[in-house]
Amino acid sequence: MHSSSSRRPSGFTLIEMLASITIIVILAGLMVAGMDYVQEKQKRSTAEMQIKLLATACEEFKLDWGFYPGRANNSPTDGRNMSNELFSDLYWDSNRDGVGPLNDSAQRIYLSELDPEHSRQGWIDGKGQAAKILDPWRNEYRYRKGSGAQSPDFDLWSVGKDGKSNPDSLKDKANLDDIRNF
Repeated sequence: MHSSSSRRPSGFTLIEMLASITIIVILAGLMVAGMDYVQEKQKRSTAEMQIKLLATACEEFKLDWGFYPGRANNSPTDGRNMSNELFSDLYWDSNRDGVGPLNDSAQRIYLSELDPEHSRQGWIDGKGQAAKILDPWRNEYRYRKGSGAQSPDFDLWSVGKDGKSNPDSLKDKANLDDIRNF
């Protein structure tokens, strides 16, 4: 008697290969989405920490000078273009004599992390008195004081990932990703 054995050739069928590739693509997509989430969470945490550092330095500045950083008594209500004044008062030229921190023994540096040459934060854009303080999304930190501020002292915030903010209306949708001290 002759028996015929049907042996299947070894290897993967086309269906098995497609199923394996599909699973790998799905897992890779989930990994990329998870990494984006982790990176955004890390940026948010960094911004919260930076705002705390800046707020503490602003309070120390007020203890020494009797007023909060910034040249004007009332700053723009949207807080734009004020990070360079924060940089100047907290690091570059706190005594406002026009001499930078390296050549002025009367100068007090309120936040050494603002040093553009040695900061681990990576948040300074520019050099000298014109430098600006940037959040982790590379947007300028916003700052205001005086009658336009929500808090009695000063407002300090990051506009977040979307780069939008409406500080006068705290419930505005543009503020959903903002990180604030008020």
